[in-house]
Amino acid sequence: MLKVAVQMDPVEGVDIEVDTTWLMMMTAQDRGHAIWVYDFRTLALEEGRLYCRARPVALQHVAGSHVTFGDWVKLDLADDIDVVLMRQDPPFDMAYVTATYMLETVHPKTLVVNDPAEVRSAPEKLMVTAFPGLQPPTLISSDPVALTEFHKKHGDVVLKPLHGNGGSGVVKLRADDPNLDALIEIHAAGSRDPLVIQKFIPAVSKGDKRILLIDGEPVGAINRVPAEGAVRSNLHVGGTAMPVELTPRDLELCAAIGPTLKERGLIFVGIDVIGEYLTEINVTSPTGAQQLKRFTGIDATALMWDVIEAKRAT
Repeated sequence: MLKVAVQMDPVEGVDIEVDTTWLMMMTAQDRGHAIWVYDFRTLALEEGRLYCRARPVALQHVAGSHVTFGDWVKLDLADDIDVVLMRQDPPFDMAYVTATYMLETVHPKTLVVNDPAEVRSAPEKLMVTAFPGLQPPTLISSDPVALTEFHKKHGDVVLKPLHGNGGSGVVKLRADDPNLDALIEIHAAGSRDPLVIQKFIPAVSKGDKRILLIDGEPVGAINRVPAEGAVRSNLHVGGTAMPVELTPRDLELCAAIGPTLKERGLIFVGIDVIGEYLTEINVTSPTGAQQLKRFTGIDATALMWDVIEAKRAT
């Protein structure tokens, strides 16, 4: 039995029919592991020891009555826990970054999934740039001149915040669209982060494929199809999940990045593929496992626990 602490948004608020973290926890419970949940805001680093305030949970697949909490306890994450699942949703801000620094103090004595230092070093839209030729033409910058020149060069583009998530702030600009300057100004008024501008891929109308990789190996994919006339295919903004097969190009992309993911301790990863292009490598709290299991019977979370259990046994 492993003792597992899950760093997550409130478990009582999850949709148990679609949430990947929920499936991770249910799979762990079914295997006999003990589970606690905590909010990253309760992390406390004191004289070199990392603590959190957490509650043990018992789970059942009954919507609205899916979790029963035990009493609050103070956990020493180095001594009391075998595995930490870092699964709170972005934004990938300084609070998130600070949590990775704190969890780094207990890893790998306590196995943190994914490796907190590597999560910090692999923002979704930046990590993909380490693999030239896999992504569409892309620029990451705060410079209005560079962004404007890119727009003129590539015509139809997609603009998005570097550290956005879930499709937040993603817009398509036509080749003759006059709004780029205004969008840059709006973004700069609320953030010092760069923007990502990327050549628009018409194949997005057929879907944005989410491929799940466990310890660097692809296990399956779902297709997220945008609503009619929309650009964003994220499920919580109107996209629809559909079954899909892995293509030879998908396997080629996975083979190119898989060894790096494994080497860096990024055990549970979701990549986004549009047409022939890799657009993002998601390492914070990737989703899609429930839909994959529903469509194919493949349980990516069970494969994840196989890897974790093997690592804890050594």
